[in-house]
Amino acid sequence: MGDSIGTKSTAGRAAPVVLHGLEDLRERAGQEIGTSGWRTVEQRDIDTFATLTGDEQWIHTDPERARTGPFGATVQHGFLTLGLATGLLWEVCTVDGFGVVLNYGLNKVRFPTPLRVGSRLRMHVQLAEVRELDGGAEAIYRLTYEVEGEPKPCCVADLVFRYYS
Repeated sequence: MGDSIGTKSTAGRAAPVVLHGLEDLRERAGQEIGTSGWRTVEQRDIDTFATLTGDEQWIHTDPERARTGPFGATVQHGFLTLGLATGLLWEVCTVDGFGVVLNYGLNKVRFPTPLRVGSRLRMHVQLAEVRELDGGAEAIYRLTYEVEGEPKPCCVADLVFRYYS
């Protein structure tokens, strides 16, 4: 059985890559950093997210109706998938040497294919860009969420982090 979205599994996984300060960020710019572990999409996580956000559309929360709908099953909210970004990123890499780490936002978010309940996903991380800031750095991580057995990812996004001394 796969790992639930809400459960972090490190069994059999290498420790995250640790990038040390601005120098390591610059050195890794434009490179693939790594891939998270697999996570299984669980209906209970979808239902919890639906309740918390008020987005209780039947394609997410009604398995019976969704079986005859356009995707053949319920699908995870795109924003739930996106919300996994920081946890999965920290599974892949961490950055030290800064006093403050801020999630600064997202660029170019897309959801190319639905993510059906029971599917497994993992996130590929590329450090797309690094820019020096006054007192710190900005890093843009290109995230691609692979769905096991699917030709297209369920989400692609650029996650922007800022690091300050």
